[in-house]
Amino acid sequence: MPKTSFSGSVSSPKVDLIVDLGNPFLNLTLDGFLKIGTVAVAKVAAEETYEVIKRGSVSRHNFEHSLKKMCKEGAYWGMVAGLYVGMEYGMQEVRGTRDWKNALLGGALTGALVSAASNNNRDKIVMGAISGGALATAAEFLSYLT
Repeated sequence: MPKTSFSGSVSSPKVDLIVDLGNPFLNLTLDGFLKIGTVAVAKVAAEETYEVIKRGSVSRHNFEHSLKKMCKEGAYWGMVAGLYVGMEYGMQEVRGTRDWKNALLGGALTGALVSAASNNNRDKIVMGAISGGALATAAEFLSYLT
């Protein structure tokens, strides 16, 4: 008797853009900037599309505002991601090993630098460092699970 079966797999879409700047540090930093910056632009585009649908109309002013917001968010989050990837790679090169501690140190330095750039309060800078280190370490541990 013939037997029928079905098999398939689901995988996430993967898009890789390779830009060779001649230095692994610069390559990774630019890659992080482009990938996360693109995610931020897509996020803002989705939010602004929802707002247009909710309002029921679009004007030239609103469209220009949306484009500026997309560029601003993309550049900001791309910069944060590029900074983090660069810091983590730098830690890996300085320490000579690749482990979760690089994520912790890279995240803490990135959090401190981003906080220092936006305000002068020492407590907020320390909290930014703690948050950045904790988030980066948690993300690294979660990547070990998959």
